[in-house]
Amino acid sequence: MKKIIVPVDFSQHSEYALKTAALLANKHNATVYALHMLDIQEVSLTESQINQQEKTMYFLKLAEQKFKDFLEKEYLEDVNVVPVIKHYKVFSEVNSIAKEVDADLIIMGSHGATGLKEFFVGSNTEKVVRNVDLPVLVIKNEMTNVDFADIVVATDFSDESVPAFKKMLKSLEFLNAKKHLLYVNLPNEDFKTTSEMETMANDFLIKVEGNSHRLINVNYVCARSIENGILNFSNALGADLISVITHGRKGLSHIFAGSVAEDLTNHSTLPIMTLKI
Repeated sequence: MKKIIVPVDFSQHSEYALKTAALLANKHNATVYALHMLDIQEVSLTESQINQQEKTMYFLKLAEQKFKDFLEKEYLEDVNVVPVIKHYKVFSEVNSIAKEVDADLIIMGSHGATGLKEFFVGSNTEKVVRNVDLPVLVIKNEMTNVDFADIVVATDFSDESVPAFKKMLKSLEFLNAKKHLLYVNLPNEDFKTTSEMETMANDFLIKVEGNSHRLINVNYVCARSIENGILNFSNALGADLISVITHGRKGLSHIFAGSVAEDLTNHSTLPIMTLKI
């Protein structure tokens, strides 16, 4: 864990993410890239090019000063912080920056989203989760430490998720925590018997690691939704973090199929780490 990206919009929740990044950076000697994405509204087509450039430079200077002030925090004094400002707000740009600096992790603060806003718009955090190829750690509350002891790793044991699951396990290694693998059994056409779930888990772990040693840490719960199963198990366990693979669905497929990762991001009070297949 050497490079962490933190998108910053000057909100309280982005400061939660920045504080968490500082804690991890101090613990692992990592560099924090604080990223601000300028949301400059499109200027009038009737304006001259010179006026457009002047407006852009004005907003850039304003953002740079605000960014500088925001980063003058006591908890960042011993942290190597690299400020990054982009001129436009495109969430796929976060992925480009992550590849450019060879980042290991993105940390974002989120207050979630509810109701029609959640259904039609979603949060900025969701947009990043859908667009990036590396792990995203979503922080919902202020963190005072990053001593994660118990992590719930939710999985569906599918062949499609094997590469991402391998990457997720590797991404979680730096936390040095106990990993509780979880499968949620639903009361529908996908319902599995105990022996069927155990066979799925065994075959999956053989494909992931070449052995089934982790079976001792595999848990099965029955619930009416995957989200409820994960949240109820995690709360009962007293977990510190929930880790989940996401398909990163977009457009109509997202509306009709939904995303467990985004539902958890919106509704869990625990930190969530996501990784896109």
